[in-house]
Amino acid sequence: MRASSLTRLVIDDLDRDISTSGGATTSVLAPFTEDVLHELPTSSAADVLDAAARARLAQLAWARAGWAHRRAILLRAHDILLSGKELLLDALQTETGKTRGQAFEELFSGMSVTRYFALSARAVLRTTRHRSGMPGVVRTRVGYSPKGVVGVITPWNYPLALSLMDVVPALAAGNAVVQKADNQCALTILAARRAFIEAGVPSDLWTVVAGDGAEIGNAVVDVADYVCFTGSTATGRTVAARSANLLTGASLELGGKNPMIVLDDVDPAAAARSAVYACFSSMGQLCVSIERIYVMRDVADAFTAEFALQTAALHQGSALDWSTDVGSLTNRAQLQRMQAHVEDAVTRGASVLAGGNARPELGPLFFAPTVLVGVTEEMSCAREETFGPLVAIAVVDSVAEAIVAANSGDYGLNASVFSGSISRARRVADALHVGSVNINEGYRATFGSVDAPMGGTKQSGLGRRNGREGLLRFVEPRTVAEATGLVTLPRTGSEFAHLSGAMIAVLVALKSIRRR
Repeated sequence: MRASSLTRLVIDDLDRDISTSGGATTSVLAPFTEDVLHELPTSSAADVLDAAARARLAQLAWARAGWAHRRAILLRAHDILLSGKELLLDALQTETGKTRGQAFEELFSGMSVTRYFALSARAVLRTTRHRSGMPGVVRTRVGYSPKGVVGVITPWNYPLALSLMDVVPALAAGNAVVQKADNQCALTILAARRAFIEAGVPSDLWTVVAGDGAEIGNAVVDVADYVCFTGSTATGRTVAARSANLLTGASLELGGKNPMIVLDDVDPAAAARSAVYACFSSMGQLCVSIERIYVMRDVADAFTAEFALQTAALHQGSALDWSTDVGSLTNRAQLQRMQAHVEDAVTRGASVLAGGNARPELGPLFFAPTVLVGVTEEMSCAREETFGPLVAIAVVDSVAEAIVAANSGDYGLNASVFSGSISRARRVADALHVGSVNINEGYRATFGSVDAPMGGTKQSGLGRRNGREGLLRFVEPRTVAEATGLVTLPRTGSEFAHLSGAMIAVLVALKSIRRR
């Protein structure tokens, strides 16, 4: 990263931004070079308790401040973030290894959710009248109260977008946030937080902790009234169990082995060009990225040839500008996983059509986007999430075969259907057991639809972010019903005997006029 930009952004005063009481630090490496980027102050479990206590006090005033106050501050933060977009893009590239374009895509997503929740919270969460069991006799209203302190545990791959997708609706609903930032991408999160504080969010309302994943993550779960976790399915199970033991609600966005179906009515070359981005954006380090493609036989040869050609032509590099198509993996564990999956597949008989190798001439964590064919069930990459730039292409003979293959496995996060007929693609989409389906796109159509819920089925998670559902997870519904005095409800046996006929008549009448 440009040193002057990074210094101006957050590095000069990290002790102020991370909730920490000690002097412990951890080294964070830059993916493009594996040089030490900075020393990150780390938190303890006691620091998490302190952050939560301060957040609870700040939340009381924030909730009382009202919708208009919160909306104005969140919209102001939106503008401040945009004004510092170049610094944010620098931070995203330097901490994750993405390209400028893919960092911009993340920034755009974060801005979209900020605007959406700032403007929609009041309408979604306003108190509304509901039908009562005895119309005219009882009036019923439902309102919402914030949960209190929301624990947000954010991964390294999309630190800005995934933070704002959870933090902003929590704040808009009147909550406080204690966020556990992944050490790798804390700078991006802290830069975003500074924009919100500058806009008027109290510093104690959104606190950030960092450090050991198990210790600090568990501490965040323990202090929270609701938990948002994004990460691996294995860790998600641990978070879910810990939250359940505390009777704390949780939303979990977990792993995926996302399929794409290419039907036989497509322009195969055009479909292939779009599919490449769906597989290799952010080097495949994206929960909704496509890792397996099922293409119908009539177009398989043309599609596969063009897909391999376009993949091989991707320009890979570390430039902090718009000149590259794909960047670097983020950490050495990702590189090792890619190498292991490719080696295992090739050893067991798969063929490499593009990539398949590390690119140390570009930097220590670069790996060429890889296309495999001939992948079989016993290979690691067939069912395990690679979370890297690897896709397996398989040929199918029917739509039914493609649907069965796409629905197989433990995950159900995202899917894609390419077709020349929207109606045909919709029928296929309706048969897929996933939380989101993109038609003639890989993931961006649903990922960018912030008014619609996003989440997974099966082992891909619980709950939803975005849309009404993304707000409602942060509040407790409260029903208030009042007797109007028009009729006194029965209390004694004789009163029941006197009014039961009238009450039955009400039931019959309501059913006859189809009133709920």
